Amino acid sequence: MKNSSTGPQRASSQADAKPAAGTTMTRRRFLKHGAAALLGAGLAVGAYASLWEPNRLEVRRLTLALTGLPAAFNGLKVVQFSDMHLGFYTGAKDAVRVVEAINREQPDLICFTGDMVDGGLDALEEAIQPLSGLEAAFGKYSILGNHDFYDVAKLIRMEEKAGFTVLRNSRVMLKRGGEAIAVAGLDDGIWGRPDPAAALDGLPEGMFKLVLMQEPDYGDTTAEYPVHLQLSGHSHGGQVRLPWLGEVVTPPGAKRYVQGLYYVGSRGMPLYVNRGIGMTQLPVRLLCQPELTVLTLRSEGV
Repeated sequence: MKNSSTGPQRASSQADAKPAAGTTMTRRRFLKHGAAALLGAGLAVGAYASLWEPNRLEVRRLTLALTGLPAAFNGLKVVQFSDMHLGFYTGAKDAVRVVEAINREQPDLICFTGDMVDGGLDALEEAIQPLSGLEAAFGKYSILGNHDFYDVAKLIRMEEKAGFTVLRNSRVMLKRGGEAIAVAGLDDGIWGRPDPAAALDGLPEGMFKLVLMQEPDYGDTTAEYPVHLQLSGHSHGGQVRLPWLGEVVTPPGAKRYVQGLYYVGSRGMPLYVNRGIGMTQLPVRLLCQPELTVLTLRSEGV
């Protein structure tokens, strides 16, 4: 009997299977999806950097043990803020937020380290009232930054109206318990003429001296004088920082010292660099939040 089969059946294989229509990822579709993902990520980062992070104020607290600080001033609480840049995407509303944050800390001394405005003075006019609400037992002191030179005389009058004592190569004496310290402020290092000798002239040898100076790199000069602590701003911490790389760019005067605490010169003078409140050039902050610094000063050995 003959086999009725017409021949061997061809076994089916995976190689013969064809993908269903619409399931393949062509090169064009891959690139399209990749571009969309990158665009979405870019928009998300942009929104974060322009809308979210600039409004996230970090309160950074440090305790510094300092040689030469009199025992009567042991525990002195100094609040530093810097670089408001009023008029460039910051205004009276931001001043209210900062003032409230500072007053919650109940500081003994308030120091503003320059760049109150960014160009004109209209925004400062609106911010005078909230800034007037800053409270500290030893008062509030301000220096000029490179962005404050639009109309220096008028700016100083406005800051004084808000209750600041503006220090320009000058100093004040703070007294407590029969002892004293000096708080000195230097003129801006870019558009002004800083003169540490004039600011410190006549002070007793060994007296504790706190110096306010906008540009942190000037600390290399300040450290040559008998200064115990310098507070600076100007850098904005770079304003834009990248993971593992740090700051992308910093302005002249803030190339060596960018953010945080440093010890400068042969004496190891402490220098603290505040990241500031506002922005300049670009209205963004990335991985570099606005900063309010609360420094508690301790007398070494007490």
